[in-house]
Amino acid sequence: MTDRLEGRAAIVTGGARGIGRAICEAFVEEGAAVLVADLHGGEAEDLARALRDSGGRADGAYCDVRSTDSVKDVVDQAARTFGGLDILVANAATLTPRATIETLEEEDWAQALAVNLTGAFHLCKHGIPHLKRAGGGSIILTASQMARVARAGSAAYCTTKGALVQLAKAMALDHADDGIRVNTLSPGGTATDRMVAQFGDLDQAEKQWGLAMHPLGRLGQPVEMAKGAVFLASEEASFMTGADLLIDGGYSAR
Repeated sequence: MTDRLEGRAAIVTGGARGIGRAICEAFVEEGAAVLVADLHGGEAEDLARALRDSGGRADGAYCDVRSTDSVKDVVDQAARTFGGLDILVANAATLTPRATIETLEEEDWAQALAVNLTGAFHLCKHGIPHLKRAGGGSIILTASQMARVARAGSAAYCTTKGALVQLAKAMALDHADDGIRVNTLSPGGTATDRMVAQFGDLDQAEKQWGLAMHPLGRLGQPVEMAKGAVFLASEEASFMTGADLLIDGGYSAR
């Protein structure tokens, strides 16, 4: 265990699986207390228990980021449990069916915006007052390389991820005087359960997405994205706000 985040408290939405899980694990390893917030509440609590068993400070809770009340509840829970909040990570995202705008169902479009974008708004709206009380902090919105480039059949996803980059820039300006830094983390294709859902298994994901689309010839690993989040949350990124940290294996350089 190192101490780059020693004494700080964080909340991570979508924290029970994939990149979110890796971020929670990395934060605790760096000394932070973490509330794992996820729609899969049981998995969030299981991860928090495992983190406590390993000597860390963690709590887990059900959270539906589409609901402002649900998000407020977990933010307040984190602040009560840890005595404040210093780091917000808006990582929750939904899978959207591949479709053009013409064929995409309206409820799928609305779901993408509600989870990927409005969910981040909810976390920031309710979390920023706690960061102000702490004298500042770091906000990380998980975007994507798809915030910079597009993919056929992914208009809803690309739209929400691009919007997160702009949201971070605007909040960075709004809250610089509060000592709050706001950045986005943009992973490329990463070996998570989301890849399994899209390609059937990770072997196929590696072949069809990792090797074919990423110049480095593979998918990223969740821990590689988590290291980026640790950097953004730490004092190592103290002069960084309104920026996008791209970790995409060269995808967007093609």
